[in-house]
Amino acid sequence: MKNLQQVNYTTKGWEHQQLILPIDTEILIPEQDPVRLASAQLEKLDYRKLYSAYSAKGRKSAVEPRIMFEVLVYGYMCGIYSSREIEEACRKRVDFMWLLDGEPVPDHTTIARFRSGRGKEAIEHLFYQYIRLLDEQGETDHEEVFIDGTKLESAANRYTFLWRKSIEKSLSQVKDTVRDIFNQKQIAGNVTLKKLSNLVETGEASILFVHGTGKRKSPEQRDWEKLNDLLLRWEKYEQQLFTIGNTRNSCSKTDPDATFMRMKEDHMRNGQLKPAYNVQIAVNSEYITGIGAFSNRTDSGTLVPFLHHLEKMQEKRYDCVVADAGYESLGNYLYLDAAGQMSFIKPINYETSKTKQYKAQVGRVENMQYLENEDCYVCAAGRKLELRRENTTKNSFGQYETTAYYRCDDCSGCTFRNVCSKAADGKRKELTVNPEFREHRAVSLQNISTEMGILLRMNRSIQVEGAFGVLKADYKFRRFLLRGRVKISTELHLLALAYDLKKLWAKLIGNRLQTHLFAPIKA
Repeated sequence: MKNLQQVNYTTKGWEHQQLILPIDTEILIPEQDPVRLASAQLEKLDYRKLYSAYSAKGRKSAVEPRIMFEVLVYGYMCGIYSSREIEEACRKRVDFMWLLDGEPVPDHTTIARFRSGRGKEAIEHLFYQYIRLLDEQGETDHEEVFIDGTKLESAANRYTFLWRKSIEKSLSQVKDTVRDIFNQKQIAGNVTLKKLSNLVETGEASILFVHGTGKRKSPEQRDWEKLNDLLLRWEKYEQQLFTIGNTRNSCSKTDPDATFMRMKEDHMRNGQLKPAYNVQIAVNSEYITGIGAFSNRTDSGTLVPFLHHLEKMQEKRYDCVVADAGYESLGNYLYLDAAGQMSFIKPINYETSKTKQYKAQVGRVENMQYLENEDCYVCAAGRKLELRRENTTKNSFGQYETTAYYRCDDCSGCTFRNVCSKAADGKRKELTVNPEFREHRAVSLQNISTEMGILLRMNRSIQVEGAFGVLKADYKFRRFLLRGRVKISTELHLLALAYDLKKLWAKLIGNRLQTHLFAPIKA
């Protein structure tokens, strides 16, 4: 009886399927759906650079590159990042079918190749095209830019550590062993990789090598194998140090561009070290107008290259740069001053300088009186710390920084000695001061203390930190899918473009177009 019912129902369903006509997806998409806005906005871009990335010879692309780009961006708008899930959405979701516009459904390998292949520069170019389009529409301006950064985990294996100190220690041990061998062989001069390589090549030509069970190696072969092992280790360590570079102290074996960073969002006391990238974003008028990933763990070391890249891609400079205390450094102050950009960077000691404990530290240079005419500082005991010497160095950006050293003539018998200095008894109090840094910090502190500065600091917390909150909490983008800076750059620009389109749609629905700053709420 059950089998008979199953046959009847199956036959009935098959008969009904014969009467169904193709669905017109146009009538199923609401007029105010985000996919319509995304398609309309992306249609305004120039795709010639994207098409030029594909050769006219050979097999034609399974899906037109422009449509593939739109599908990927809309997938990121929906929080879908997996190529298999995007393929499934193209087969089952009406909005993705409407976006395909009759093109065949791309399989996951086609989507993955498009995202990780030759279109990297074209996708970045399309992103900044859209930023210029927003500027033309009056949605953004170049009056101020809010900068912030966060750590995003790499797709690399988590425990493939390469640490600079460990490698340098191992390399030093190899050199010491080679030096002892050179002394035994009475080889004069410095211990170099070239000498070791020549010694290995010379020995290889004069030895009769034996291998396998029952074969006894000669002492010469054993010595040569030891030298060859030292040579291979030396070359490996040199290559690893080259991969890490001069600005990092670690990297991952499975993603050399990633640096091991402490992830604050881990619910641990100090966080967990994971291979990650320092992702920087620039926000203006609630839109992400620039995004980039850096191997440098510090925010202060990324500001100058990030602003330089923004100026290059947008062909304009922002009048004001608003950033948190992590971006404060003399190099950044000098760059902004030379570029004619107003600095709204919060000093590192801004919060602590308001406390009573900070003001009670009489040994701090900030709590000492400076006599400009005599170029000296006066301590709490009324004694003068006079200028002793100055030192000028060149930083990584080619800028010259001057450090001044002030020292007290006599600290004996001082009642504030225990709280003023931690130096051993008999040593005099000395201050290390960077006059340029103090001058620029004072200007930036004055800027953020004005009414406009307070408004910009409030908007920085809302706009740029809010953007990261949306990307990591709402979009759930916490870990890259691809490896290498080139490929993750494509992911970031797709993500930022999806965010901007969703933001434009939200402002359109909320009747907030062409609004740039949030006004403070009056009590």
